[in-house]
Amino acid sequence: MELRVLQYFLAVAREQSISGASEFLHLSQPTLSRQLKELEEELGKQLFIRGSRRITLTEEGMILRRRAEEILGLVKKTENEISLSDETISGDIYIGAGETDAIHLLAKAAYRLRQNYPQIHFHISSGDTCNVTEQLDRGLIDFGLLFDPTDLSKYNHLRLPACDTWGVLMRHDSPLAEKETITPPDLWDKPLILSRQQHEGGQLALWLQRELASLDIAATYNLIYNASILVDEGIGYAITLDRLIHTCGDRSLCFRPLSPVLKVGMNLVWKKYQVHSKAAEKYLEELRSFTV
Repeated sequence: MELRVLQYFLAVAREQSISGASEFLHLSQPTLSRQLKELEEELGKQLFIRGSRRITLTEEGMILRRRAEEILGLVKKTENEISLSDETISGDIYIGAGETDAIHLLAKAAYRLRQNYPQIHFHISSGDTCNVTEQLDRGLIDFGLLFDPTDLSKYNHLRLPACDTWGVLMRHDSPLAEKETITPPDLWDKPLILSRQQHEGGQLALWLQRELASLDIAATYNLIYNASILVDEGIGYAITLDRLIHTCGDRSLCFRPLSPVLKVGMNLVWKKYQVHSKAAEKYLEELRSFTV
């Protein structure tokens, strides 16, 4: 399977037509059609459903699209790192992170680094622990920001001087909004909105002192902004980290910390034996300056 053919495949998937893709690629339609047919024959699977007006992907085609995007992205990242001159420190740094106020720390280090090396560029992708570790293991990102508790045995890591506090995001007119802190019994009979990761077990389940299956889990979320809309519509109480949703002023939502207090630390991690680019090494140096 050639990289060039993967680029052809992605162009057709994006344009949803042979004519549109051939125009984009500056390639004749018969040549493009032949390349795609040979790709299907090589894989032994039909990748496209050819309709009268547009082309759509089969299930196998959608799998190939995801993998092709990852492969070509990794190739480009590798080419950029290798082609950099010894004299110039530049390039791209890829970071995967969950939603946390500690992003301010990563941003401060990035700002300071770019003052000296303006040709370094940062790319941040949001996701939970599963998303971040998957991208790390595939080599798609340089660093991942992971919350405690996490198995760090297969990664190198830098403990960050940052800590977030768990609490409950709710409407101002909710009964629990009158309380200064929220205890486990306060939530046992309430509709809850949990992060996908916490719904699978962890510190929060222990704090609640109940099996999650016995509670009213009204919804789960991956991004807290979307969960905040569910809260605003009255669907339930979202258990989340502090300082992620602005609740000051006339906003309809408020945040109350948990009691007993439940905090979470975090680590910047990277693959063991990973050879960093010069830009990534400089970024690590900058972050380490915050931890001494």
